[in-house]
Amino acid sequence: MNTPAEAVAVRILDREFLIACTPDDRAGLVAAAQHLDARLREMRPAMRTATLERLAMLAALNTSHELLAERARNARLVEQIKALDARLEHAFAASIQ
Repeated sequence: MNTPAEAVAVRILDREFLIACTPDDRAGLVAAAQHLDARLREMRPAMRTATLERLAMLAALNTSHELLAERARNARLVEQIKALDARLEHAFAASIQ
């Protein structure tokens, strides 16, 4: 059975937003909002004349870039682990013969 969504209030740059999410996702949503708020506050002094929309777009672009870089890093690590696993399997098979 699906858990019903509830409205969760989050504050980003002193503005309150109500976002619907399940109770299971609440902690993640609050953490994401806090992360975004911190990123925007970090960027704002360097971009005093930027609109909130531009600031939000740049923060989203930076976060997307970081996510894609981490995904690529994780894919490389998975390949390295698979290669090590294959080497271990080969070495183990050779040792029991």
